[in-house]
Amino acid sequence: MTRIGWSLLAAIGWSAPALAQEAPGDGRALYEQHCAGCHAIDANRVGPAHRGVFGRKAGLAPGFRYSDAVKRSGVVWDAKSLDAWLADPERLIPGQKMYAEFEDPAVRRAIIEFLRTQR
Repeated sequence: MTRIGWSLLAAIGWSAPALAQEAPGDGRALYEQHCAGCHAIDANRVGPAHRGVFGRKAGLAPGFRYSDAVKRSGVVWDAKSLDAWLADPERLIPGQKMYAEFEDPAVRRAIIEFLRTQR
C-alpha cells in the first residue's frame, strides 16, 4: 500500500493487521466497515455509488465526477477487475484517486460478492 493509503487508513482508525485478521464471511458488514466511509450503494459520496457496478464501465456511475484516468481506462467491472482494483487501484488504473487497498483476497472476495448482489 502506498504511504498516502496507509496514512489515510491510519487517520480513520484502520490498520493493516486489523484488515488482515478479519474474518471475511459477511460481505455486507465488510463493505459497511471498510467502504461506506467514502461510498454508498445508492448515492455518490466521496466515491461513486455502487448499485449496478457489475457490468458497468468504469467512470460511468451517473452524476459522479471521475478522474480522467478512470474515464479513459476502458475497465468494465466484474469479479476479476474488482479484485484487481481492491488489491491495488493504482496498479489497475494509474492516476486514479482511490487510496484504499485490501491485501486479504478473502476480504476482497466477500466485498465483491456483496457488490454482485447490488443490482
